[in-house]
Amino acid sequence: MSDTTGQGSLLDELPGDLMMWVLIISELLVFGAGLAAFLAVRLTDPVGFAEAQDHLHRTGAALNTVVLVTSGFLAAKAFQWRGLGARLKARLALVVAALLGVVFLIIKGAEYADKAAKGIDFETHPFFLFYYMLTGFHAAHVVAGVAILYLIAWKDSLRNIEVGAAFWHMVDLVWVLLFPVIYLLA
Repeated sequence: MSDTTGQGSLLDELPGDLMMWVLIISELLVFGAGLAAFLAVRLTDPVGFAEAQDHLHRTGAALNTVVLVTSGFLAAKAFQWRGLGARLKARLALVVAALLGVVFLIIKGAEYADKAAKGIDFETHPFFLFYYMLTGFHAAHVVAGVAILYLIAWKDSLRNIEVGAAFWHMVDLVWVLLFPVIYLLA
């Protein structure tokens, strides 16, 4: 059935690509379920979770929050600059955004290495099982996002940047949710 009012559907107004939005929503649901399970199990042992949480690097995680939010800002600016015809500026913003993703992974890797050196693994306490699952799954998305950012810096059509930036913003959003729940929730 066709639309005779001349107005498009909400899907027509969705930025980027429908399949990317299906992926983003499904990933947000997975992370949401993981966070809900974390919070539910935390209710069974709040003292143990708080003690385990004290082994985390809150300063590094806060720095990683700034790194990812800055990277997301640059991805958004790349879309804006490419739309204005500033192709080189857009490409540079995408490369720097991807490099910031690598910085995130280095900081996260240092935290993982510290945990390993202290003998803390996913069997140490249920907190660390969730910590490694949620932050590890997020880190895998950062790796994918970095690859996407480099690809769209190379194939920098406005549509590619819009779709790639949407994925990268999902990665940012997930971290903005993980950070307070895992690192700060008392």
